Amino acid sequence: MWTDKLRKLNIILASGSPRRKQFFEDLDIPVTIDVRSVNEVYPENLKGSEISDYLAILKASKFKETLKQNDVVITSDTVVWYNNESLAKPFDNDEAYSMLKKMSDDWHDVITSVCFTSKEKQEVINSKTKVKFKALTDDEIWYYINKYKPFDKAGGYGIQEWIGLIGIEEIKGSYSNVVGLPTHLIHKVLMNMVN
Repeated sequence: MWTDKLRKLNIILASGSPRRKQFFEDLDIPVTIDVRSVNEVYPENLKGSEISDYLAILKASKFKETLKQNDVVITSDTVVWYNNESLAKPFDNDEAYSMLKKMSDDWHDVITSVCFTSKEKQEVINSKTKVKFKALTDDEIWYYINKYKPFDKAGGYGIQEWIGLIGIEEIKGSYSNVVGLPTHLIHKVLMNMVN
């Protein structure tokens, strides 16, 4: 049984995101949570998936010296890429408003990179989903920011929250990727690691 194979691995999820943890629970993959702080700074010349790849690898560097046999640490990073610009987690209400206003009535990319690090090797994957917002009103944007405080989310929004329910007209690609992890790819990579 595939679940027995995966249980041979000691999977460490290096994320404090309750959404990412829930995905592993939904996948029936047991994980240990271990979050180690890292200064999320990247070279200015990087674009799109280069940024999220770099940061996912950077987060894994905190674990390299302590990994044991059968340990697999999973680190990830999500970038919202709009008009050749990375929209990170907003600092405050005004920055969240500015991000959502920019993306209103337009498409943007949500890119999530996932880094799998074991004692022997490291593999990085990424997934890109295109997301289209309707024309958002100022009232809708401010209602969402004031009620949901989306300061822990790249681009200042969560697709699974109110703004996603009323504002997103179309997506092309993986929904779970926009929430925080491309689950179909994670399952595939982990299965390859035990086969």
